[in-house]
Amino acid sequence: MRHLRLDRYDLAILSALQQDGRMSKLRLADKIHLSPTPCWERLRRLEREGFILGYHAEVAISELLDVAHFLVEVTLSRHRAEDFSRFEQAVEKRPEVLTCYAVAGGFDYLLLVVAGDISDYQSLLQNWLETETGVERFFTYVVTRTVKQIKTFPLERFWNNRTRNEPNT
Repeated sequence: MRHLRLDRYDLAILSALQQDGRMSKLRLADKIHLSPTPCWERLRRLEREGFILGYHAEVAISELLDVAHFLVEVTLSRHRAEDFSRFEQAVEKRPEVLTCYAVAGGFDYLLLVVAGDISDYQSLLQNWLETETGVERFFTYVVTRTVKQIKTFPLERFWNNRTRNEPNT
């Protein structure tokens, strides 16, 4: 992590935009108690420096489609750099894979996969097993319901912990 020079106004901007990325510049300035011009300059700097990756709409998929979600533990047969790279490239090409984490522990990756149904999901896995993605085994867990899903990251909580733990320089 690079050393970040962000202050409470920067964090307030990031937190506010996580809640409502469509708010006007004037509303944002009012919400963080800063005048519009400095707020706008800070916002542009946060975008330019890569702290804001983009703006998007949260779509109610369940209102549009019937889909099933699956958590999948994946273990690769070999553990060389090229094996991880090959698998990760295959994952990048599959829009059904919503999230992929490389993990330490009893398996190599944890994926969140969406499919129309179990048959559709099985076809995806069959394709992985038939191609050279290096999958040795996988375990599937069907998501029956979502209890909590992150909408915003608790920036202030972790930022305050980080700054408390930094040595005084």
